[in-house]
Amino acid sequence: MIILITGASHTGKTLLAQRLLEKYSYPYLSIDHLKMGLIRSGNTDLTPEDDEALTRYLWPIVREIVKTAIENRQNLIVEGCYIPFCWRQDFDERYLPSIRFICLAMTGNYIENHFDEIIDHESEIEARLIGSDCTIADFVEDNERYINGFQNAGERIVMIDSDYDLAIRNLLM
Repeated sequence: MIILITGASHTGKTLLAQRLLEKYSYPYLSIDHLKMGLIRSGNTDLTPEDDEALTRYLWPIVREIVKTAIENRQNLIVEGCYIPFCWRQDFDERYLPSIRFICLAMTGNYIENHFDEIIDHESEIEARLIGSDCTIADFVEDNERYINGFQNAGERIVMIDSDYDLAIRNLLM
């Protein structure tokens, strides 16, 4: 089984991947780690801010890792924001039954009511620093982009609207 986890920044993708690893003992691949390895090693001139270009650059690599894992009957959790809205078109009927897709998104209401909590938990699993200029509006816009993009592609989105912990627990069942 391959579990693909995507969503906007700060929605808990890495936390969910860690919890799934602990529950199922599946290894996981952080697309962010792959990104930084390629950037730091000089294998690309892209920067961490080049989101769209990074998706085009990283997705073909991640896609083929997923296919290889399925072909070898291996379990893997793949987590990151660099999964394109149209990801399904890259897999045929041999692969799709082996992929569980999860997109996490927060409603604008949730972000407005829990912004300080979201920021307080940003380094729950890995150390990161939020930009001092990041605003509630930025978070809402980023989440809306994921919601609209994946809904338009026909994907189901796990909407976090009131109880974050319950939403994550439900995914672990």
